[in-house]
Amino acid sequence: MQRMSLVAPEFFRGKHLTVFGAGYVGTEVARQAVVRGMRVTALMRNAEKAEGFRAFGVEAVVADLAADDWHAHPALAGGADYALNCVSSGGGGPAGYRRSYVEGMKSVLAWTKRAPVGMLVYTGSTSVYPQDGGVRVDENAPTTDGGENAQILVEAENLVLGWSGRGCVLRLAGIYGPGRHYLLDQLREGAGVVAGRGDFHLNLIHRDDIAGAVWAVFGAPIGVASGVFNVVDDGAAPKADMVNWLAARLRVPEPVFSGAPAAGRRAVTPDRVIVNDRIKRVLGWRPVYPSFREGYAAILGA
Repeated sequence: MQRMSLVAPEFFRGKHLTVFGAGYVGTEVARQAVVRGMRVTALMRNAEKAEGFRAFGVEAVVADLAADDWHAHPALAGGADYALNCVSSGGGGPAGYRRSYVEGMKSVLAWTKRAPVGMLVYTGSTSVYPQDGGVRVDENAPTTDGGENAQILVEAENLVLGWSGRGCVLRLAGIYGPGRHYLLDQLREGAGVVAGRGDFHLNLIHRDDIAGAVWAVFGAPIGVASGVFNVVDDGAAPKADMVNWLAARLRVPEPVFSGAPAAGRRAVTPDRVIVNDRIKRVLGWRPVYPSFREGYAAILGA
């Protein structure tokens, strides 16, 4: 099931979309844009992946986003009606974060000075919020007390928000969807122990609902889609609820929780409830998968 934009798909036909960082989310948005009859250009680091994009009608450009040699590429020199920056860090700790997010965004904004862009969307992360203790968190919550990586993400956001053109930040909750379901895979493999705490809330968003939020921004009237929007489903259930629900459907024993961070994390993700009231009120967006139950039922084919 996929959410379409709040304007008719024909609205986008013939327009140009440029995607920076064609990973899990960017690939799906690019695919949907081709279906809408748009001209789509995608910039990525992987030459092999670029060939796959060209196979479904995307003009793929292989380059380092943080560099500037791609600015004059024929596919990008004329600018774009819409631009989506959904780059990932690519590893490397804080230095990798800074190069991908801050230096990459600076390069995008330098490009816009020579190539007109009608609307720029940046997909950030709700990890910029340091709040804990089960509190509800909206877009006005402070983001000043997070770790080094979180502050780098905030710096990238501020570049977009300070840009002279039409820019918007979508803070994404934990992403899952087809081919990306780590907890489900763990349970299928018989993991008896799951990282983190079962009583902490999970803030999730299905890949297709992220795409729906991007189209809602792109289709909004001038002056409406600006600032920051949390993109998260309506669920925010305790982690134990989701894990035990999945275990029941897989017919495996309910696991125990380690209380320790997942591999690669310094700390357990804070316990908070990220709210999506603003994007619903301003853009009329609604998640097709309002909780993990609907999203994982679709993945499981139930």
